[in-house]
Amino acid sequence: MRAIVRRFVVGATALLLTGAAPPGTPGATSVVSDAAVRAQVAAMLAEMRPDQGFLWRPLVRDGARVAAIEVWKKPGRPAVHPAEAEYAIVLEGAGTLVSGGTLVAPATRRDGMVEGERIAGGSTRALARGDVLLIPAGVPHWFGITGDHLVLLGTKLPADR
Repeated sequence: MRAIVRRFVVGATALLLTGAAPPGTPGATSVVSDAAVRAQVAAMLAEMRPDQGFLWRPLVRDGARVAAIEVWKKPGRPAVHPAEAEYAIVLEGAGTLVSGGTLVAPATRRDGMVEGERIAGGSTRALARGDVLLIPAGVPHWFGITGDHLVLLGTKLPADR
């Protein structure tokens, strides 16, 4: 119940601070203040169970397009989004991005995502607050965590056809 109340307060605070229409309102511009983003990140970190490695929550939405906060406390599985590029900004924490190369033992886990055991031959880059990344559609990628957590503001972009 506390988590539901916290989500409501964060969302309502964002709307009050920005005067924006509710996220997902057709034709409306959505703006979320820095204070509201930080409040949502803090609420997500507080909500995560000690054994939980990842939490995703939409921040703004326009139909199928979503910008979401991703909190990583543990590395995920290497992945590929065949039909979508991934654009992200590091909001907090630090980590590692491995991208490119070949996904080993790929398996489709759900629509729009293929996961694997590891990436062979990828490039490794350190990630820090303020870094901006764009991972093209079809490129394997994996996020490692340096320290307590890595927080991204991310969205998927349809691949060029």
